[in-house]
Amino acid sequence: MSYHADERGYYGEFGGAFIPEMLYPNCEELRQNYLQIMAEPSFQEEFHQLLKDYVGRPTPLYFAERLSKKYNAKIYLKREDLCHTGAHKVNNTIGQILMAKRLGKHRIIAETGAGQHGVATATVCALMGIECVVYMGEIDIARQAPNVARMKMLGAEVRPATSGSKTLKDATNEAIRDWINNPVDTHYIIGSVVGPHPYPDMVARFQSVISEEIKSQLLEKEGRENPDYVVACVGGGSNAAGAFYHFLDTPEVGIIAVEAAGKGIHSGESAATSALGKVGIIHGSKTLLMQTPDGQITEPYSISAGLDYPGVGPLHAHLYTSGRGEFISITDDEAMKAGLDLCKLEGIIPAIESSHALAIFKDRKFAEDDVVVVNLSGRGDKDLQNYIDYFKL
Repeated sequence: MSYHADERGYYGEFGGAFIPEMLYPNCEELRQNYLQIMAEPSFQEEFHQLLKDYVGRPTPLYFAERLSKKYNAKIYLKREDLCHTGAHKVNNTIGQILMAKRLGKHRIIAETGAGQHGVATATVCALMGIECVVYMGEIDIARQAPNVARMKMLGAEVRPATSGSKTLKDATNEAIRDWINNPVDTHYIIGSVVGPHPYPDMVARFQSVISEEIKSQLLEKEGRENPDYVVACVGGGSNAAGAFYHFLDTPEVGIIAVEAAGKGIHSGESAATSALGKVGIIHGSKTLLMQTPDGQITEPYSISAGLDYPGVGPLHAHLYTSGRGEFISITDDEAMKAGLDLCKLEGIIPAIESSHALAIFKDRKFAEDDVVVVNLSGRGDKDLQNYIDYFKL
């Protein structure tokens, strides 16, 4: 079985491009060109040069000694929190801005939830001198104020999404509307492995630098390229897709995807798509989606602004239904405690998204010599207010 997108953008039964006719030319232009452009030596050279000199890659693979001792396994942290802008998101925005330039686009739009993708998009637009508009839900603007300020300092216009739940889903809707109205000069930088083909595949390929580095770094540290398990949090799922990518076809590497259970999977306030989702179509892709019995999208909830998406990328839907991936749901409380745990054990303040991935060790047991790589997708600066409020610091 393949875990990569086929030529029509399907992962098993999930994926594809379910888009209004108005968007067909945009997606088709991208689909016909993205692999060819990415394969060009000049593209690869510029991409990797920027990843090295601007983003600061390779990011370290850090052996978390005290965490490992506590949970009786060999736990390594892939330090995406040390990327420029504070998260893995910039790997993809660098790739996509170079793609947009080669396609002759002069304006960039993006959606953002936690604000990390918005910041990463505003950053590369500033770097390249390209106009940038970021759509963000009104609620997310309020709870991620530092990131909003960063985007504005970087020269981006932040437009609030005021419909629906006023979060990521609604920001995405607004961005898609903008793209329909400005099809010729605008490129839409989607921040996750969601949306119509070729986005899930393209974003996964740009993020695959994470697992590429894990392999060479583990070889150096453990004398082997493959861990026993690789763990990552999943909202839409780009950090996870990047961390899993080079291990997808290696069955001996266990893949663990961690979703946000919010206040409990069946509490009505959750974002655990694998447990609650049914097959549906969202933002141009067929995937697993939280919905009412009559097909209306239900509002997701998570304390983490980056994980409250009602669907999941089609790659992850395929990993779940095929059994290739093990999916674990973590509540707000479990994530927050795991985040504080990492602060006190290793001196690293993680993003709340990443804290979900760290929370599995409490109940999911590993063998003492298991090598477990956790993708630490972002740093906790943006979440300090949430941590302060939660722990009454």
